[in-house]
Amino acid sequence: MYVERIGARKNKRRIHTTLGDLIATISDVALENSADPKEAYKLARLVLVQILKSASVRSENVDGHFSTSKHLH
Repeated sequence: MYVERIGARKNKRRIHTTLGDLIATISDVALENSADPKEAYKLARLVLVQILKSASVRSENVDGHFSTSKHLH
């Protein structure tokens, strides 16, 4: 995984990774910072949805696909 600066002012970043690696990394960080695994997965879901929304042209549809998911990895 690596991060590339893009855009005229280089203030945007593009992450080059697989979706699986992204989900695993987000989940691992959430689990490390939460005492409750259930809350950690909720946090990981929110972070993933936010990342996908900011990367998607049709961001209003992203959250609907994850609304019933209990585990990300």
